[in-house]
Amino acid sequence: MRRQIVIGNWKMNGDSASNQSLLAGLCKQWAGVHQAEVAVCPPYPYLAAAAGVLENTNIGLGAQDLSKSANGAFTGEVSGDMLVDVGCRYVLVGHSERREYHKESSQLVAEKFQVALDKGLTPVLCVGETLEEREASKTFDVVGQQLLAVVEHCGLPGVAKGIIAYEPVWAIGTGKTATPEMAQDVHSYIREVLGPEGDQMRILYGGSVKPDSAEGLFAQKDIDGALVGGAALNANDFVAICRAAE
Repeated sequence: MRRQIVIGNWKMNGDSASNQSLLAGLCKQWAGVHQAEVAVCPPYPYLAAAAGVLENTNIGLGAQDLSKSANGAFTGEVSGDMLVDVGCRYVLVGHSERREYHKESSQLVAEKFQVALDKGLTPVLCVGETLEEREASKTFDVVGQQLLAVVEHCGLPGVAKGIIAYEPVWAIGTGKTATPEMAQDVHSYIREVLGPEGDQMRILYGGSVKPDSAEGLFAQKDIDGALVGGAALNANDFVAICRAAE
């Protein structure tokens, strides 16, 4: 049975004080033994401080992106080795905001996925369609192409070592959420594309997940947790989603 996991993506929010307060609240409310796995992805400047707070807790640390390069003259980039050095276990790759605002291609995303694997990090591959693509009935085509780019570069065994997050772009930060049935359809398709390896992988839903929508989403057989954005910035809301995953 696949273990549920909830990952909080803090994006570019907060400051040192607010992030420390949020971490303290999460650690207090998520203490003890739980069936669901939990991780958070703070902004780069706060990763080291977060690692110190999360040490010896049951909350993992992740980063929001990484460079495909190991080192060198790449101003503003952060390498996989650096993430490992500060205590990260997970890293997001291919988030829709990276694909849109930074024009990251599926090939670049695939290369980052492989680098993460090579460094011992668990990559969380984000895939999803825009509203225009959904309305044009291209959801499966878009998601399939994004997946296959990584499969072709890393191989199915490599992909199976990561996590996939289906994030419909039209539901991120809009307050709109795919119905549990809509999300389940895409998650089922992803498993179909990946074959036997897909049956073992954890596939998360990410699209304005809130405490009141989490339970219905997690009740679907192919949804193994969530990649949470806005609600991850509130300890009570995030923990409520984590509890729904159990």
